[in-house]
Amino acid sequence: MASLLRAAATLGLFPRRGYCSRGAQGELSKGFVEALKAVVGSSHVSTAAAHREQHGHDESMHRCQPPDVVVWPQNVEQVSRLAALCYSQGLPIIPFGTGTGLEGGVCAVQGGVCINLTHMDRILKLNPEDFSVVVEPGVTRKALNTYLRDSGLWFPVDPGADASLCGMVATGASGTNAVRYGTMRDNVLNLEVVLPGGRLLHTAGLGRHFRKSAAGYNLTGLFVGSEGTLGLITAATLRLHPVPEATVAATCAFPSVQAAVDTTVHILQAAVPVARIEFLDEVMMDACNRHSQLNCPVAPTLFLEFHGSEQALAEQIQRAEEIAGHNGASLFSWAKEAEERRRLWAARHSAWYAALALRPGCKGYSTDVCVPISRLPEILVQTKEDLKASGLTGTIVGHVGDGNFHCILLVDPEDTEEVRRVMAFGEQLGRKIELGRAAWMAHERQTSPTWEAWTNPDHPHLRNRQPGWIPRTLQPAEGCRVLGGSGSRWGWG
Repeated sequence: MASLLRAAATLGLFPRRGYCSRGAQGELSKGFVEALKAVVGSSHVSTAAAHREQHGHDESMHRCQPPDVVVWPQNVEQVSRLAALCYSQGLPIIPFGTGTGLEGGVCAVQGGVCINLTHMDRILKLNPEDFSVVVEPGVTRKALNTYLRDSGLWFPVDPGADASLCGMVATGASGTNAVRYGTMRDNVLNLEVVLPGGRLLHTAGLGRHFRKSAAGYNLTGLFVGSEGTLGLITAATLRLHPVPEATVAATCAFPSVQAAVDTTVHILQAAVPVARIEFLDEVMMDACNRHSQLNCPVAPTLFLEFHGSEQALAEQIQRAEEIAGHNGASLFSWAKEAEERRRLWAARHSAWYAALALRPGCKGYSTDVCVPISRLPEILVQTKEDLKASGLTGTIVGHVGDGNFHCILLVDPEDTEEVRRVMAFGEQLGRKIELGRAAWMAHERQTSPTWEAWTNPDHPHLRNRQPGWIPRTLQPAEGCRVLGGSGSRWGWG
């Protein structure tokens, strides 16, 4: 067994169909499992039901669909050999990080091999003068910012959960700071990726961390948001930002959803350099009060944060208060101390769990809608009215500074009629978004796109978008779904 693996590794690819992948009952053969153990060691391979079930679901409402086996590689060389082995057998690969996704991306709908990347958790290189850092896939955003604490730098992309950074790359994560600092797409400089056949790719070139390059294809951009369908990200070079001199946060209650969203648009139009501007409707605000022990008015509310010098903050605060006042705002509450701000944003980041607490025992179903800022008030107000009319239990929360909001609907997965109504609400919301078809609904993303999505021009994921060269250049083994999922909150898992 070991000699066969060594010989295959020398060739760069494992021999195609070298093992019988599955036994008569559809389970992986003993020989294939032994081959996995030869790559990573027996202690890092598990077919135990508990491990498989743990890796077969995320935080979404979708039922657990466990992989056939879970593997924990320790380095990129092992990931490469695992990918080549699975590729040679036509088996799906499901990357797994922290399991905090909301779209069911880690569900192994066709079984396969789950590659848990959390043991690869080193921060490989910090370049403070170049404002960049290289991290392995097991590093989470909180771990990175803890490491950077004394450097005067930080990584601002903040999707809420403590997701793995390479998982955030895989799903093009956004978050509360995106209105000022951009999304993952704006903050990734280079990627190390293991392709399905086991080959290693550096998307911007080995060791490069340039902020700008016009040379060659933008391969980094291709892999950001690819959701595990093109390769396994084993390292990411990320752009860092200076820690602001001063920070102030605030909450502000409004008499209506319209007034709150109008204020958002007016603040942006006035070029106030807001760092965060988040909307919570009155149902979400009530849930956060209960879950996080806040004492905010139960009303449509904006959470805001400003970064800059002391002098600049004074001007930003004054302008924001004026705009909010013109829209009927009340109870503008400022949080200047670090602990106050931490408590405020911890409540916002826990909004998903606060919403789940409204109906204990139920699951959450989240939509993810992006619209032009100019249409945000109209669409969000209409969505709120539709949610009330539907009779469903749900909240609205969003990164409104980017024209992005979520409806979090509470549903009993065992109640088929309620599930149908939730799906119907999502479809209705999607139909109303006609500006560029920018609505991505969670039910359309129960799993990450399979290889069919890349090769079938009629598949809804890529209709009218797919360049013809992709399937020819990256064609996998016949009948093989190369990678099966993503899975962090807006990231790998």
